[in-house]
Amino acid sequence: MHTNGQLIEKFYTAFTARDASTMGECYDSSIHFSDPVFTDLRGSEVEAMWDMLCTQGRDLKIVFSNVHADANSGSAHWDATYTLGATGRAVHNEIEATFEFQNGKIVRHIDDFDLWKWSRMALGVAGLVTGWSGPAKNKIRSTAGRGLAKFIAANPQYQPRDDS
Repeated sequence: MHTNGQLIEKFYTAFTARDASTMGECYDSSIHFSDPVFTDLRGSEVEAMWDMLCTQGRDLKIVFSNVHADANSGSAHWDATYTLGATGRAVHNEIEATFEFQNGKIVRHIDDFDLWKWSRMALGVAGLVTGWSGPAKNKIRSTAGRGLAKFIAANPQYQPRDDS
């Protein structure tokens, strides 16, 4: 397996152990992450998101498979099962991840999943009826963004530094 494939395995092995610090070690400081909920995270925001998910996901279970990588790019499949705290509903999210690498680190990470399918599991009837719509997706994104902002505010290691 290419060393970048080993890096992906290190990342997801750390995720299964809820070790956000080791996950962060896999990223370059210029990391750019996106998924259907967090559409544009960069740098320490990305690490904060994983830390938030690891620490707040009480019953979070991660299973990964199909890791492939070469010198420039890679991919993996992963499943997350958990109970969404806000609704108490069970979620099984199936994610396809793609990666770009530079100098032995991940510089771009894109997770893709069906947000409407997620909303049906996480939100029940409301997700079924409106989860496909732009306004519902925007509400999911803004709620998640506020949660991440609150987490960053409570964790100084993720706050931007004023180096002036």
